[in-house]
Amino acid sequence: MKDNLVSRDAAAFFHQKGSSPCLSALRAAEGIWLEDVEGRRFIDLHGNTAHHIGHRHPVVIAALKRQLDTLPFSPRRFTNEPAVALAEKLLAYWPGARAKVLFTTGGSDAVEVALKLARVATGRHETISLEGSYHGHGFGAFGLSKASADPRLGPFLQGRRHVTPYWAPDGAQRMLAEMREAFAQSQSGIAAVVAEPIRSNCHVPPDGLWAEVRDLCNRHDTLLIFDEIPSGLGKTGRFFAFEHVGAVPDAVVLGKALGAGVLPIAAIIADARLDVAPELDLGHYTHEKNPLTTRAALTAIEIIERDGLVQRAAELEQRIRSRIAALAGEASAIVGVRGRGLLLAIEFDPAAFGMEPGPKFAGRLVSTCFEAGLSTTSKGPDSIGFSLPMTVTDAELDLCFARLEKVAGAATT
Repeated sequence: MKDNLVSRDAAAFFHQKGSSPCLSALRAAEGIWLEDVEGRRFIDLHGNTAHHIGHRHPVVIAALKRQLDTLPFSPRRFTNEPAVALAEKLLAYWPGARAKVLFTTGGSDAVEVALKLARVATGRHETISLEGSYHGHGFGAFGLSKASADPRLGPFLQGRRHVTPYWAPDGAQRMLAEMREAFAQSQSGIAAVVAEPIRSNCHVPPDGLWAEVRDLCNRHDTLLIFDEIPSGLGKTGRFFAFEHVGAVPDAVVLGKALGAGVLPIAAIIADARLDVAPELDLGHYTHEKNPLTTRAALTAIEIIERDGLVQRAAELEQRIRSRIAALAGEASAIVGVRGRGLLLAIEFDPAAFGMEPGPKFAGRLVSTCFEAGLSTTSKGPDSIGFSLPMTVTDAELDLCFARLEKVAGAATT
């Protein structure tokens, strides 16, 4: 069955990095668990950071079934209760000045809506972003991630300026210096700085860094846009990841888990002062106010609130850090953990496996985890993602650590 589905997938889909061909085929997902067609069960430490409340949450499924029976679709020119209620719910969390929202069907699209808002509000088009970041695969969003993409893709948007990221050696100082230089060199002015406040690879910025960037943006009348597609909605132990870094942006982008791990939806929340171009199609999507996707998102946030999952993520971070420290004392293969809340990465020592840090070692880690019943992804040359749902139970966490010990035990020294 597995080989049949995987081979059919490989024949039917365009091949691309991280997708087709696939490792295996799934037949079920629930809570922290994935089950493949061969009956193997994996703890999902990745979930594309969409499984904040676990897979197939019963409350979400029930809410979607009710919504299907009443209003499954709404043309753009009409509004509906779940869409408005979701907008109001998100705006209630916004700590800055009065804000407004737009919804899209994916995070990359939402990033590009944010770029459009920045352009029309400032009259400029240039951007500053961090080299090696990730903001999606639209030509605007992907161009923010790398200064030089594969030449076969052709040119991206003009005016992109990339700076050293804070997670590089001496990165914070270099990042600020290069930002100041970019502001000074720009002839037309910078429309926006776009970045993840806490990187999806779980690198946490030094204290005060984003406050200095916020000050730079203020002095140059530039917008600060935070991409929280993987990190928002409580995953870091705060509803917004930017609440950790001492800077309120002009706009924040949410996605992935916003759809409750079931449906695709993303959102941009931005200062209402950016509502200056009602005559333009800023985010004109067929499913912009889809009652089914917005119901999924609204229900996900209600579950996060009802079950105290933001605080749960913060508390579990401390427990996980203590357990990783204890495990590192027993197993030389494990170095430590980085990140916030349940957006975490476990760092390993490649030498303990007789290898050098890099893609080969990262691939070895991921495959070793897979053999131990842990589905994850690499988070750099020597790290794996440790991104559990916020709904994980204490017993499930114990089981996760038992499997992690097996991974550490696979080291050669």
